[in-house]
Amino acid sequence: MGWPGIVVLGAVVGWLGWWLHPLRRAGRARAWLAVLIGVAAASAAKMAGSVTGLFYDGDTLEWPICTAIALLAVAVTVGLVSRR
Repeated sequence: MGWPGIVVLGAVVGWLGWWLHPLRRAGRARAWLAVLIGVAAASAAKMAGSVTGLFYDGDTLEWPICTAIALLAVAVTVGLVSRR
């Protein structure tokens, strides 16, 4: 998949995670923050998976792991920012 794919995946997951989160309407959560967190989390998951040997570039397991980590990070971030 490579790094450009990870950046696109993180950005899409970040934006969709922000848009679908129920607390985004109640708080100060911004879309750019969710996109940034999504990209950072997907990149961190890719690096951690490569360092530990869990997967290598282009493996099938790379997509769902990076997506799940990015979605979890975006959900937690938007939830924490939206709470008062």
